[in-house]
Amino acid sequence: MVPVVFVHGIRLSGAAWAEQVERLSPHRAAAVDLPGHGTRRGERFTLDAAADAVVEGIEEPALVVGHSLGGYVAIAAAARYPDRVAGLAVASSTFLPGRTLETPFRLAHRLLMRLPDRGEKLSRRQFRALLPPELAEAVIDGGIATEVIPDVAKAFAEFDVLAELGTYPGPAWLINGSRDHFRRHERRFLDVCADGRLVNVPNAGHYLPMVRGEEFSRLVLDAARSL
Repeated sequence: MVPVVFVHGIRLSGAAWAEQVERLSPHRAAAVDLPGHGTRRGERFTLDAAADAVVEGIEEPALVVGHSLGGYVAIAAAARYPDRVAGLAVASSTFLPGRTLETPFRLAHRLLMRLPDRGEKLSRRQFRALLPPELAEAVIDGGIATEVIPDVAKAFAEFDVLAELGTYPGPAWLINGSRDHFRRHERRFLDVCADGRLVNVPNAGHYLPMVRGEEFSRLVLDAARSL
């Protein structure tokens, strides 16, 4: 099977994929930190830099699996480096970027940054409520980079995700929870794929890869084996 590279969501780090990397063992799997996140906090986030971060650790064509922000970055990486991406698995990332998506993130950033701890306690409480205990602690230990939100919003202002996805010639899996608001434009994403398939997981929300870890790992392994 091809190796797997995991790409995390906004504010998180590669630690968000700790359970998935463990579940895929001994299969080759790794999780990257995007600019401005995790071990790369303080770096400026741009789509070009994020795409480069994804492919830096790929020694041979890999299945690139991205969640939320990571899904959009995975698409950008596949468009720029199609020879390094054997396949795409994009989870919770089929909402077209624009003001409808950008405004709530900018508002959340302003509110959190007004708090004395920049929303650290609130964010920790959120993830502990949403995620399995061990994974929640891994996410918190990896750092919660609220300060990166404006750079991410700026990067997506001119990101034509459908055009970039449409240039990628390889297979793409679009994976969404049935209750995820980020699935809104999934059919438009599917229509531009050269070789696409849509997977909807019943009764799952936006944090499908982390909340339904065993189920998601099966989907990833099925995709990797097919390559």
